[in-house]
Amino acid sequence: METKHITVFSGSSILVKGLQNRLEDNNISVIIKDRVESARLAGFGAHSTAIELQVLSIDVARAKPIIANYENEINS
Repeated sequence: METKHITVFSGSSILVKGLQNRLEDNNISVIIKDRVESARLAGFGAHSTAIELQVLSIDVARAKPIIANYENEINS
């Protein structure tokens, strides 16, 4: 079976780390793509919200309510 990762959230490193902790607490594995750090190492600039959090496509349905709750909390 092919596994595919889907970007479910992007933001600052602090926000991404907070969501990562919540998803991992619910046994959902994540991958973080930190384009800010990659750009820094390459000598380029990148927008500070260029950090993406990805989950496996089979975990997206379980992750959506956690993400929605997290977004409501950070936006209130």
